[in-house]
Amino acid sequence: MPIIGAKDGTKLPTRSETTHSPLAAEPPADELALALKFARAEKSEATRRAYRSDFRTFKKWCAARNIAALPATPAALAAFLACEARRGAKPSSISRRIAGIRYAHLLAGHEPPNQAEMVKATFRGIRRSVGTAPKRKQPLTADYVRAMAEATPDSLIGLRDRALLLIGFAGALRRSEIVSLDVADLAGTKAGLRLHIRASKTDQERQGATVAIAPSGSTTCPIAALNRWLTAAGIDHGPVFRQMVKGGRVADKRLSGHAVAEIIKSYAKCIGLDPTAFSGRSLRAGFLTSCARNGASIFKMKEISRHKSMDTLQGYVRDADFFRDHAGAGLL
Repeated sequence: MPIIGAKDGTKLPTRSETTHSPLAAEPPADELALALKFARAEKSEATRRAYRSDFRTFKKWCAARNIAALPATPAALAAFLACEARRGAKPSSISRRIAGIRYAHLLAGHEPPNQAEMVKATFRGIRRSVGTAPKRKQPLTADYVRAMAEATPDSLIGLRDRALLLIGFAGALRRSEIVSLDVADLAGTKAGLRLHIRASKTDQERQGATVAIAPSGSTTCPIAALNRWLTAAGIDHGPVFRQMVKGGRVADKRLSGHAVAEIIKSYAKCIGLDPTAFSGRSLRAGFLTSCARNGASIFKMKEISRHKSMDTLQGYVRDADFFRDHAGAGLL
């Protein structure tokens, strides 16, 4: 006789109907692996690389003390953060360490230890004791970039570096965007050059964006420099900015973001600047600083820089106007 639910009349299963094989605790391995692959794709490769480095540092610290790194206890994480602060790590670096450790726990299916009040209080104390003011790298403004471009040698490497400096500046590009450029991303028009940025730090879902590069009648025209490099290197497809191999030959492999930073530092030194004051983002910051000093519209600046927040751009404008119409001018 069928068993009927007392309240709604729903037929309940009989004992014979429930004697199936037990349910699996996990989905098939190949499907779980696919899910993990997509989970990792949530972050950019640069972010995942940084997180792997952060977790390796934590794992090495734990191994030296014979304690578990995964899963880690809140006490272990708090002690690690304190040791990082003691050795001189900045709060911004420690914050990224926390994010990397949290990410490793989430991917492994463990509860992240960073949610514990002990960890939060430790980090708050570090921020209060050490301070959180960022150490900003200097921008490479237009006059510096022109001088650096003119200092490049008349060789294949020089042509590459000249094009990289000028295009990176004129497009307000991040170093990751510079090295990701392919020939297919370039579109010349009568008005100038269009760069298709396929993905960026603020476009993790790869919607893409187009940046306009205006031509210049000067000797440091970015479009002319790019054309000279591509022609001399015989590049008609694939990566635009590539590594060089022995004998001055052009390789197929694209430059790394680290190489862009080193190129910037080397030419900064070449024109008498302190190379340690500059980084891979100095071209982008220099373009925006130069635009602000030139009185450019913040909305036109945003078209090039593709910033999500207007507050960030306002910072460049404030810096440019810092001494303009100063309230105390002429008082003393």
